[in-house]
Amino acid sequence: MSKKSALDTLAAENLHDLPASLLLDRSAELVRARNRLDAELARTVRAADVVQAPEHDGLKTMRSWLRGHARLSPAAAGQLVRNGRVLEQLPAVAAAFADGQVTAEQVAVIAPVAATEVQAEAVGQGVDLAVVDATLAGVAATQMHARLGRVVQHFLARLDPDGPEPDPTESRMLTFFRHLDGSVTGRFELDAVAGEKVQAALESIVQADRPAGDRRTRAQQLGDAIVQWADMGLASGDLPVLRTVKLHVIVTIPLADLATPSTGPAAGSTGFGATLSAARARARWLACDGTSPA
Repeated sequence: MSKKSALDTLAAENLHDLPASLLLDRSAELVRARNRLDAELARTVRAADVVQAPEHDGLKTMRSWLRGHARLSPAAAGQLVRNGRVLEQLPAVAAAFADGQVTAEQVAVIAPVAATEVQAEAVGQGVDLAVVDATLAGVAATQMHARLGRVVQHFLARLDPDGPEPDPTESRMLTFFRHLDGSVTGRFELDAVAGEKVQAALESIVQADRPAGDRRTRAQQLGDAIVQWADMGLASGDLPVLRTVKLHVIVTIPLADLATPSTGPAAGSTGFGATLSAARARARWLACDGTSPA
């Protein structure tokens, strides 16, 4: 039976007829099957990378090929290429991955151990890399995901206990992505201390605002807390001066759109390029507390 027909057979099954126990068994089997496919994909991508196969398609790297032809995100393409390299350095992890016991995400967590400089340092210190490989494979196959990360960090710290203390600010980052409707999503990374500070600040706001019958999810509460944090900072006037004036939200609204009672679209634009809809009254909300330029 071909892979396609096997998947077609699975897709045709009526899951509503299956009892809970069989649904759980099916889920476990599918996860293992996906892991095995991910392992074979990583192995194939590595082989293509080694022979510089993308050059036959007019591209320089497997990352660019995966982004263009497989439509993977840059992060996903990079992880897939790195995972392929990990499998070459850690055969026990590779075997567990191929058997479906280990996930692609776990291989990515293990990846720092397979770095060339780490492997060289381990050999120089007489570390038995086969034992490390087997240990990591065992932890990945039997322990919770967070436990694997701690084991990897412990190994790296033991390998270089006297290494230079990294500057925590170097790993901090925050990126925003603006969508067509003006909404914003983002991604951030913080070191342990900075993360504690941010979580403490947000938690103080969340705990101070717990109305009866609050049905917001935890994620929604934290989202509201971030906005309230910004509101308090802007209202306090204590934020650093930006371009000779105190920080504020800039909105440009045509007078006709501001005055008319209708709710037409695209009533205002912000200083960071968002378009605010009058239909949702967003522009007018800000205008209520605003001042006009001289």
